[in-house]
Amino acid sequence: MRKKPLIVIALTMLLVFSLSQSVWAFSDTKNNPNESKIEALQKKGIIGGEKDGKFNPNGKLTYAAGISMIVKGLELNIDNIRFIKAPKVTDHFKNLKDDAWYSDAVIIAQYNGLDIPVDVKADDEMTREQFAHHLFKAIMTKGDFAFIELYQVLNDEKSVNADYMDSIQKLLNLKIASLDAKQNFHPKTAITRGEAAAWLYDGIQFVQNTPPVTDPKPHVDYKLTTEKVNADIAKVTISAQLPHPGYGLKIVSISFDGDQAVIHVEVTDPDPDKMYPQVVTEAKVSTYIDAKLKPVLFTPDQPVDGSTGFPIDEGAASGSTGFPIS
Repeated sequence: MRKKPLIVIALTMLLVFSLSQSVWAFSDTKNNPNESKIEALQKKGIIGGEKDGKFNPNGKLTYAAGISMIVKGLELNIDNIRFIKAPKVTDHFKNLKDDAWYSDAVIIAQYNGLDIPVDVKADDEMTREQFAHHLFKAIMTKGDFAFIELYQVLNDEKSVNADYMDSIQKLLNLKIASLDAKQNFHPKTAITRGEAAAWLYDGIQFVQNTPPVTDPKPHVDYKLTTEKVNADIAKVTISAQLPHPGYGLKIVSISFDGDQAVIHVEVTDPDPDKMYPQVVTEAKVSTYIDAKLKPVLFTPDQPVDGSTGFPIDEGAASGSTGFPIS
């Protein structure tokens, strides 16, 4: 007599399980070549559907959605940065909004060096070359990885933004991105939501399954000097002792936070095809800023005690690498 209630319970559990499975699946991704990858990202809460509950895999990806999925998928954050005031999207991107659903993701992307265009709008369609570049930049925040230095010839190479080519080449070699039958990458074509999801999934898999190289960038003690050129302009010079002349310093960008000019600096790697004398060499790089601004160094390659930059007074300065805190 007890078998019937047990059967009812079992059928009820099976029904609940079946319903839960259908809730997870988008209704419009069946038979899409990237269906399994889209579903995997959805189950992890990395991507969501549109208002009608569909994913729209063949639809165009907006910049707001693209940056958000990259930041969430690769678990980027700014926990190691100490700010003197809460950062705002409009500090860097005048066409975006501070309280929008994408704001936090854009701020995180900015301070992780994803190289977002300053004139971007939330609803801009993200191109294939742009998504490739931002995705690769995000991957590289997870560690120093070794890559095959194989240059793939693109039939439409002249259409590629030169600043994005290295990122595209890396994703092609990793088989995250691909060319069409005629060896075209279609860099200016808007990437579809389905293809972006597939690239992101493969990028996450690469990070999870690939150990970073054991030879990190050299420890760097930065020194800074400021020199007034005139009443309006100041010259800021960053120098460092590096292991050999193959290494160099590069100013990646300068952003502005109130009365501060935040100078983003990184160490450039040696050319792997060249031999260098093993002699400690001083490298220098300079830039010019408004004399009224206080220079602040930002060095994501050398975080110290959870802080990533330091203010410069007149003359030389060295020490912490974090934003000044009161």
